[in-house]
Amino acid sequence: MGTGMLATGLASQAAVNNVETNAERSSRKHNQRFNMSGYAAPKLDKVRIGFVGLGGRGSGAVERMAYIEGVEIVGLCDLYEDRVEKMEKLLEKHGLPRAKSYSGNKDAWKQMCEDPDIDLIYITTHWELHTPIAVYSMENGKHAATEVPAARTIDECWQLVETSERTRKHCMMLENCCYDFFELLTLNMARQGFFGEIVHGEGAYIHNLLNENFDKNKYVGMWRLKENQHRNGNLYPTHGLGPVCQIMDINRGDKMEYLTSMSSNDFQMAAKAKELAAKDSFYNEFTTDHYRGNMNTTTIRTQKGRTIVVQHDVTSPRVYSRIHLVSGTKGMACKYPDPRVSTSHEWFKPERMKELEEKYTPEIVKRIGEMAKKVGGHGGMDFMMDWRLIDCLRNGLPLDQDVYDAALLSCILPLSEKSVANRSNSVDVPDFTNGSWKTNAPVELTLKGGGTTGVKESKKVDTTKQLSI
Repeated sequence: MGTGMLATGLASQAAVNNVETNAERSSRKHNQRFNMSGYAAPKLDKVRIGFVGLGGRGSGAVERMAYIEGVEIVGLCDLYEDRVEKMEKLLEKHGLPRAKSYSGNKDAWKQMCEDPDIDLIYITTHWELHTPIAVYSMENGKHAATEVPAARTIDECWQLVETSERTRKHCMMLENCCYDFFELLTLNMARQGFFGEIVHGEGAYIHNLLNENFDKNKYVGMWRLKENQHRNGNLYPTHGLGPVCQIMDINRGDKMEYLTSMSSNDFQMAAKAKELAAKDSFYNEFTTDHYRGNMNTTTIRTQKGRTIVVQHDVTSPRVYSRIHLVSGTKGMACKYPDPRVSTSHEWFKPERMKELEEKYTPEIVKRIGEMAKKVGGHGGMDFMMDWRLIDCLRNGLPLDQDVYDAALLSCILPLSEKSVANRSNSVDVPDFTNGSWKTNAPVELTLKGGGTTGVKESKKVDTTKQLSI
């Protein structure tokens, strides 16, 4: 994810040293103060937003929100003033007033979080700041929406949960892949019983980012390379895992019980660092043998006996894939390399797939799907996510993704580290809901009570491919 915040003081080695501590805390007991699943916060006629981090992801979010009615962009924060000014000009292009600017120092985001004229803090910084900003936002009376992952340690996961429950402020992890078109289609198919009883699911983040991770101009302070250098596990599980968890009603009828994780050796990153350091001393600090393995495979078992496989490989020269496989007692679906569905030994023909789309396309896609494609953001899923977030806040509806989802999907990173470090032994997954998963309602697939938020017409056509996620 792009970032405009300086990645200073990354505690990468500390993360390695804390592998044991993170796993021990996974069994921590939690007395739920208030159940945030299904919680409907008071309606907001206007949603006043402050953005933190105006790099690639942040700048895209500002532009998407500019198309949504009922939104006021009132705060823009980045370490670099030129990025703030660029977004101010974007607002002017959309006929919107200039926002308050926060920049010039690494704590500017705190000033914005303290602003009483903001309802929602939208966080698109480097990973290390996601939890601190989200927690500070909620402590100061704001809802928080953060890019993935929401947390990097088990402690941070609990901080998010406990702060959200205590303040009764939403904390949503912006897992955009839950709003992609085929993922939403299969979610509705599963809800309508097409697949029968769900048995197994698979997700992944397979994306060749070897050169990007070593690019001096890509991630400020080389923060993402440092994550890869010192953490060996599934570093980025949420894109593949989020849609599968929604289909299985994880945290809403089922829960994860334990996982096992295995990593291959690193076959490319250390070699790349040495190759670059031979020509440029800038890369000397990266010539270590601590890089995470090329491929990590993490397997999860749920309380109801279902299984999930989630993979991570951002080094190998492979075609992009999030897999998105759903397997049940009556049928299955798989998204990559092309969306496919089957109930026997052969995939459905195109005409049958079209029938499925007509029958199972959910209401949100019918309502704003075409507009989302025009506005953009990974083919439209980013825009649908943003629109749904705003529509829920404006109508006082529960969010599709709550703080328990943010914590659970994020905790796979430190738990997978623990398992990898211990010869793939199993590790228990915390129940962040404190047992309320047994009665929490599944994600709402209709627009009941909402769907009232308008969208300004856009002539922009999004050409972003899935590869850019």
